[in-house]
Amino acid sequence: MTSTTPHITTVRSLDPNPTAGISGPADKGLFPLASRADGLVGSVIDSSTSLLAAQTHDIVRFAMGAPAAEVIPTEEFRQIAGEVLTDASFTYGATEGEPDLITTVTEQFSSGSTDPERIVITSGGMQGLDLAFKLFTDPGDLVVVESPTYTNGSGTALSYGADVLEVPVDDNGMDIDALETLVAETGRTPRMIYTIPNFQNPSGATLSEDRRRRLLNLAHQWGAMILDDDPYGALRFSGDPVPGFREISPDDPLIFSVRTFSKILAPGLRVGWINADPRLRSLLIAGKQAMDTCANVPAQHIINAYIARGGYGEHLAGLRTEYKRRKEAMDASIARHLGDRVRTTDPDGGFFLWVTLQGDDARVSSSRLFEIALAEGVAFIPGPALSPSGQFEDAFRLCFASSTPERTEEGLQRLARALEIARKEVDG
Repeated sequence: MTSTTPHITTVRSLDPNPTAGISGPADKGLFPLASRADGLVGSVIDSSTSLLAAQTHDIVRFAMGAPAAEVIPTEEFRQIAGEVLTDASFTYGATEGEPDLITTVTEQFSSGSTDPERIVITSGGMQGLDLAFKLFTDPGDLVVVESPTYTNGSGTALSYGADVLEVPVDDNGMDIDALETLVAETGRTPRMIYTIPNFQNPSGATLSEDRRRRLLNLAHQWGAMILDDDPYGALRFSGDPVPGFREISPDDPLIFSVRTFSKILAPGLRVGWINADPRLRSLLIAGKQAMDTCANVPAQHIINAYIARGGYGEHLAGLRTEYKRRKEAMDASIARHLGDRVRTTDPDGGFFLWVTLQGDDARVSSSRLFEIALAEGVAFIPGPALSPSGQFEDAFRLCFASSTPERTEEGLQRLARALEIARKEVDG
């Protein structure tokens, strides 16, 4: 994964949704578009949902980073909804969130300070990212992102006019030596550093404690915000936990933490939260009021009641056990069907493996492999979709969380067939 070539992206030059089959940019001669519209790059990841829904043949779905449907506590949610939702649940709520859920998040999900003024409930994690870039990024500001990265995050930075600097990731997360070198080469100071510190999307890497401490020091040296996006941190199924940024530097004003219930409960509820310096709260509320007034009120009540009943700890333990089983099953299937034709990461939690083609197979474009694989009945996210500048043509992301071991075995068989077809194309 490591590369020290500087890549600064302003507006992505690639088709924003190459796997979605959508039309190109709107005609500026027809619509009075704002200049910021050029920065709306879309999401290959999110577009894959619509793309797969349009297929008529069976597809093993390694693409979307979603929890396994069978581990979502659907029946409990239905029962709770019938008990706790009242007329008051279907009107507007406080922009900062329902008071009971804020208390629950503060007491059970916030390391370091237990000040409820730090918490703002959001419409999923993505709204937290959007608010961060809205508050801290002006057009032309330099924003550091990991490479590869979750491009819904870097895409949001681009939508606010940021210049995005990609910094390579290795087995220990963002390469801080490379970060210092690349920033020095730009001659500019970053306004924000966007990182997914635990079981990173898409690489699965975890940022080491030493690198977290160095990153904090650099943030204070530069006066840059650390955008700490951690959807997967609770899903550690092996290895030792690494202290979070807030544990290392409690109440640090330069840490802006975004969290979500999407990966640990259910993505369709669209509920997350921000943990940030209380002095930012009024700005966050104002920014959120310009988006959606308040997060989904019934969903907030359902989540809070579910956690209050005491089943969350058992649910989380079950997720860790099941995702470890599925990750090990994917490892085994890859070994059987792809062997040394690929190199994969080895995460201690989360949802993803990052797969890099080896030897002569590295000549195969993962974007073309995606097209062939889809026809063969398996879907993944190609590497260029996970880099603002379109790097990683020899790599792709697989989600192990969504598929049973049996479906994973079938999917890897199909992927191996697709790679054979792609190799024949390349070899002529």
